[in-house]
Amino acid sequence: MRVGLYPGTFDPVTLGHLDIIKRAAALVDRLVIGVAINRDKGPLFTLEERVAMIEAECAILSKATGTEIVAHPFENLLIDCAHDVRAGIIIRGLRAVADFEYEYQMVGMNRVLDSSVETVFLMAEARHQAIASKLVKEISRLGGDVSKFVPPAVNEALINKRRA
Repeated sequence: MRVGLYPGTFDPVTLGHLDIIKRAAALVDRLVIGVAINRDKGPLFTLEERVAMIEAECAILSKATGTEIVAHPFENLLIDCAHDVRAGIIIRGLRAVADFEYEYQMVGMNRVLDSSVETVFLMAEARHQAIASKLVKEISRLGGDVSKFVPPAVNEALINKRRA
């Protein structure tokens, strides 16, 4: 069974993330969405909220693609998370050249830690390349409409956070 791991903070999950998840599902039999705890980033949504959003959106994609897609919170090294979920492939999304420079370093380090785990890069669709969770949160915080960047349920969650 080919198991892939797509890690990220997903704070919140965007249409760009879902595009990568859908395309990654075609490459593996089981896709694990690694939801990073990463306390240093100070997420807007709790881990539980982020996992719930991923599970809800991925249930739809899993049914459409026939690939098992599951959420898996993690706080350890990415390569250790890959071992934990038995992933032979780490999937990373790329938006721009700046992403590539960071990802290139990460691949090099992960290859030293375990050369049996491959990393596959998927480019975001052109219409999703500018979407970044950080920008989505900022636009929402300032009262802007982010409905073009996130699924409807996530848009509603952002509106509710803003009201709270």
